[in-house]
Amino acid sequence: MDGTERGWDRAAWTGSRSLKKGRPVLAQHPDPAPPPARAQLNSQSGGNRLSFNMEMFFTTLAVLLLAVSVSSQEMPYEHMLSQLQACPKECRCPPNFPNAVYCDNRSLKHIPTIPPFTWYLYLQNNLIEVLSADALRNATQLKWINLNRNKISNEGVEDNALKAMTSLVHLYMDDNLLTSVPSPLPPKLEQLRLSRNKISKIPAGVFSGLNRLTLLDLQGNKLQDDAVTEVSLKGLSNLVQINLAKNQLNTMPPGLPPTTTQLYLDGNNIEKIPDEYFKGLPKIAFLRLNRNKLANGGFRRNVFNISSMLDLQLSYNQISEVPFIPSSLEHLHLDHNKIKSVNGSEVCPVSSAMLNAYFEERGPRLRYLRLDGNEIKPPISRELMVCFRLLRAVVI
Repeated sequence: MDGTERGWDRAAWTGSRSLKKGRPVLAQHPDPAPPPARAQLNSQSGGNRLSFNMEMFFTTLAVLLLAVSVSSQEMPYEHMLSQLQACPKECRCPPNFPNAVYCDNRSLKHIPTIPPFTWYLYLQNNLIEVLSADALRNATQLKWINLNRNKISNEGVEDNALKAMTSLVHLYMDDNLLTSVPSPLPPKLEQLRLSRNKISKIPAGVFSGLNRLTLLDLQGNKLQDDAVTEVSLKGLSNLVQINLAKNQLNTMPPGLPPTTTQLYLDGNNIEKIPDEYFKGLPKIAFLRLNRNKLANGGFRRNVFNISSMLDLQLSYNQISEVPFIPSSLEHLHLDHNKIKSVNGSEVCPVSSAMLNAYFEERGPRLRYLRLDGNEIKPPISRELMVCFRLLRAVVI
C-alpha cells in the first residue's frame, strides 16, 4: 500500500540540509489513531528529516478533545456497571475505557447488540454484510464507528440505520462493497471515509445538511466525471479535505467549496486545469496531482500562483517546464517528468532587482524541491539558489 492509500490527506514534508541525489525515502503514514485506550502513534526518524503528518495531527486532536470530554463528563458508576454488563460476548469492553466496545477481528457476520453508553465502536476486519438498525438502536450516543474491511453493500445498509446515529462524528467504511455513497447520512458527521469500495455514484443531495463535514475520503473507487459534479457535491459547505485519488476522472472536480484546503487527485487521467479553477479555492494549501496526464499545454504557467499554496505535488506527469512558483510554496514535487533544465530567473516569483528588499518580509519560502527522474543534470543553477534562499533539500 503506497503513500496515497495510506495517507491521502497528510502532507509528508521531508527536508535535509545537504544536496541529495536520487529518490529520498518519503514518510509512511499510519492509519488514523483510535481513541486513547488503543492509541498507537508511531513516529519515524532518520538523518535530519522532518515529517509532518497532517491527518495524524487532526485525528489525534479530535481524539484528545473527545477524551477530555469523557474525563469532564465522568460516567456515573451505575452507568458504567450497566455498560460492562451489557457488553456483547463477542466483544471486549475495557473497564478503564467503558465508552469503547471492541468487536474487531472476530470473523463476525452480524453486528451484535451494542450497549447504550457506547461512544467508540470497532467492527473492522470482520465478515459483516448488513448494517443493522436494530443492533445499534440503543447506541444513541455513538460518536465513532469503524466498519472498515467488511462485506457491506448498499443493499446491506438498512433504511435509516446511519441517519439514526444522531451523535455520530466519524464514520469509517473503507474496503467494503459499496457502489454508491450511502444515504441518508448522520446529520453531525465530520469525517466520512469510503475509500477502496466500488463507488461510481454520488446521489444528488446526499451531502445536504452536512454542514459539519470537514473530511471526505473517496479514493480508490470508480468515480467518473459525470458522478463528481456541482450537484452531487452540494452541501459540503465546510469541507477542508477531499480525496478523489485513484478514480477515473478526466477533469478537475467542479463545485468544491471555498473552504477546501487539501485536494488529492493522484492517479486519475487529468490532462487540463482550467485557467480560473483555483479562484474558487482561495484557501487551497495542499494539492496532489501525481500520476496524471498533465503536460505544459494543459495549464497556464502561473495557474498555481496561489498565495495560500504550501505543498504542490506534480510527480509522474509529462511536464517539460517548471511552472511558476508562488512565494508561499514550501514543498514542490516535480520528479519523473520531462524537464530538461531549470531557469532560476524565470521561476522566481520576485525580480532580481527587488529580491534583497523583498526577502526580508515575504520572500520565497521554498524549502524542498524534487526534480529527480527528469533529464536535469547537476549543478543546480545559481539563480535558483539565490532566489530560494530557504532551500534545504534539492533532489536531482
